[in-house]
Amino acid sequence: MTEQHLYDLIIVGAGPAGLSAGLYAGRATLDTLIIEGDTVGGQVTTTSVVYNYPAVEKVDGTQLMNQMQRQVTDFGVAIKHDQIEKYDVTGEVKTLTGKSGQTYQARSVIIATGANPRKVGFSGEDEFRGRGIAYCSTCDGELFTGLQIFVVGGGYAAAEEADYLSRFGKHVTVLVRGDHFTCPPLTAARALNNPKVSVEYNTEVKEVAGDDYLTSATLVNNKTGKETVYHVDEGDNTFGMFIYIGTQPATQNLSGIVELDSNGYIKTDDEGATNVPGVYAAGDVIVKPLRQIITAAADGATAATAAEAYVTAQKQKQGIPIHAAVAKKPAKTVGQTTQLDHQEEVVPHQGNWLTADIDQQLRPIFDRLTKNVTFQVNTNDSELSQQLVSFVTEFAGLDDHFTVTTVKGNDQYLPMLKLLDGDGNDTGLHYAGIPTGHELNSLVLGVYNVAGPGQTIAPEMVDRIKKLGPVDIRIGVSLTCHFCPDVVAACQHMAALNPGITATMIDLQHFPELRKEKKIMSVPATMIGADPVIFGSQSLEELVTAVEKHEQQ
Repeated sequence: MTEQHLYDLIIVGAGPAGLSAGLYAGRATLDTLIIEGDTVGGQVTTTSVVYNYPAVEKVDGTQLMNQMQRQVTDFGVAIKHDQIEKYDVTGEVKTLTGKSGQTYQARSVIIATGANPRKVGFSGEDEFRGRGIAYCSTCDGELFTGLQIFVVGGGYAAAEEADYLSRFGKHVTVLVRGDHFTCPPLTAARALNNPKVSVEYNTEVKEVAGDDYLTSATLVNNKTGKETVYHVDEGDNTFGMFIYIGTQPATQNLSGIVELDSNGYIKTDDEGATNVPGVYAAGDVIVKPLRQIITAAADGATAATAAEAYVTAQKQKQGIPIHAAVAKKPAKTVGQTTQLDHQEEVVPHQGNWLTADIDQQLRPIFDRLTKNVTFQVNTNDSELSQQLVSFVTEFAGLDDHFTVTTVKGNDQYLPMLKLLDGDGNDTGLHYAGIPTGHELNSLVLGVYNVAGPGQTIAPEMVDRIKKLGPVDIRIGVSLTCHFCPDVVAACQHMAALNPGITATMIDLQHFPELRKEKKIMSVPATMIGADPVIFGSQSLEELVTAVEKHEQQ
């Protein structure tokens, strides 16, 4: 039986705190693993623009986290996707158990699980999530183009995201529970000085209602008690309501493991240490007065430095060499950050689709391809078809394994790109629209899975996928959504392994009829056959389980 690997440090969470901790641990040559259950970058990737990170005037949240991840992996720190569900941290060797069933062992642990968007709790909030209620402007903002938008909150995020959402909505109204913004005046000014943004103070949401979409909201003045009912504007199907009222700590499975305060945040000392020796915490998950990217990064650096001292003392006590004799090679980046940061969607498009930087990043991936792929573009007479042909032709020119063919299409969604194998068989990997922006990641992974060694997944999971019956999966996306590529890639990986599965990425910007038919106002939106839409990020395990349930119906 193979002895389980013992890490010096395991960091749970890959947001700013976890990545910063990984950076400092990697530089200290600790044998370090970061485990992330969702999206690398955490809540920062839901932020449209970051204005207050030192030395960076403004930067896209996902891009900032991509840069941070690259620094971490350059120091040999690996990042693995798994959701830690059980902590056994009482002994000198800490054992963590993931949702995958795999266990991980380390001498020390840093908990950087962050916090999730807090719900307001008004009637209808859960019912209309994905159909008018939203929590991520970069994911869902463009779906509300030309519509009225409300923003609920009065802090940093509410002011900044109201300003960002004004580029999509015809008007944005911020509903502030208090009598002023709680963020600094300069931040509040982004909303207050924007002519497309208005602010209602002392205002709360009592309830929202509608049929398929959100169509009305009852607002109440918490000083006078006066209620106002907003009805969707004439000619509009719905309106948007984005919630930014803070976060709740991701500590649901840590009760009784480490000491928490009454709100569920982890108590730490000045070095990030919890009440359990060798266990540290950092970022939004800990008790502290300010939750910002910069404070999370500082927490991570502090905790990693303390963990390094703890591990060094433990090894000295046990007579174990403190540092690895051989420096680790750079690790691979994971998740939505497949090093394609500089690619942006430009419509209408002019010039090259792919920069020299992206070309450079893709070549090591394409060098591992062993099979031919035909990119079949099913066209109609639209300008979008011409742009898709232009994009695919340029993409296919990157490697000799690729060829392009165009046919007059009769598919429901046109234009559409289909990947065919070397024998001309449809692989089931389809793209309705142009897979640029974040979706370039899913196209690259799709090619890698059908023409290269493919992404590694557990043999048991492969068996489950191959046993699935024929099914059509559609994934509604926005090219600005950083959660969408992971869902698309997971569904298309299933299609690459099972010829009975079709997985189609659909850029909802170009197919409003599908949005209307399925009442979609949030992405990613996964449609398995005729089943109800599944909103939000989904793991491969969750998607396979959903298909299995679909077959049982």
